[in-house]
Amino acid sequence: MKKLLVSLLVFLFAIAAQAQKPSSNSTAASATSTGPKKGSLVVVGGGKIPRSISEKFIALAGGPEANIVYIPTAAEDQALNRQTGDESPKLFGLKNVTVLHTRDRNVANTEKFAAPLRKATGVWFGGGRQWRLVDSYLDTLVHKELLAVLERGGVIGGSSAGATIQGSYLVRGAREGNTIMMAKGYEAGLGFLKNTAIDQHINTRKRENDLNEVIAAHPELLGVGLYESTAIVVQGDKFEVIGDGKVAITDGKEHDGKKYYLLSAGERFDLKARARL
Repeated sequence: MKKLLVSLLVFLFAIAAQAQKPSSNSTAASATSTGPKKGSLVVVGGGKIPRSISEKFIALAGGPEANIVYIPTAAEDQALNRQTGDESPKLFGLKNVTVLHTRDRNVANTEKFAAPLRKATGVWFGGGRQWRLVDSYLDTLVHKELLAVLERGGVIGGSSAGATIQGSYLVRGAREGNTIMMAKGYEAGLGFLKNTAIDQHINTRKRENDLNEVIAAHPELLGVGLYESTAIVVQGDKFEVIGDGKVAITDGKEHDGKKYYLLSAGERFDLKARARL
């Protein structure tokens, strides 16, 4: 009789504990994705950057005379000396561009290195591999000053790896290769967009379904997949699609038999509601 009573108590405690534990579905239902309270983000899916995107970034930064910081750290060492292309130190033809780069996070924690960010009204992250940005800047003084740029009403933009790093959850962060969606030790981005995972090059590299793996494992996240030559411009908790392509939204639901649905240029989206406007 005593054993039966003990077994019954254990069973009841287990039921009570399970009832108090939130399910992944309830977590997903209660989670919200948010943008920065102040400032703007220009998040680009890689490829050639059309004028509609570069001009939007320049306008948000304060015009052609604005103080811009360009961060090319995602690129390989041998690519850092190249001065050509849309993402060169002469970024979009702008005059006042300071290049900020280090592989040493101790350097990124110094006042001298981070100083250019304090007068910047715009920051641009170049492409490459996002784990290099994590190694150099995550949770450093540079990271703090980047958040301060937004707090002052500035703009942070970036393409390819420079797009993915802006989310809170980092996809394709593995040092071993960019086909690995979730990599231990490289799952945190700079977090300008909260509860969000950002992917890029999804049309040219057939990645439309890849974020589903991440959202299945982390249902509190919103997946935002960007076509090349396409951007989302985030202000507050809403964004607009600009550029030449589309944006794929992965939210853990089925949409006409697919795990994602597409937004076109000109469409707007509410991050908190996770719905078209």
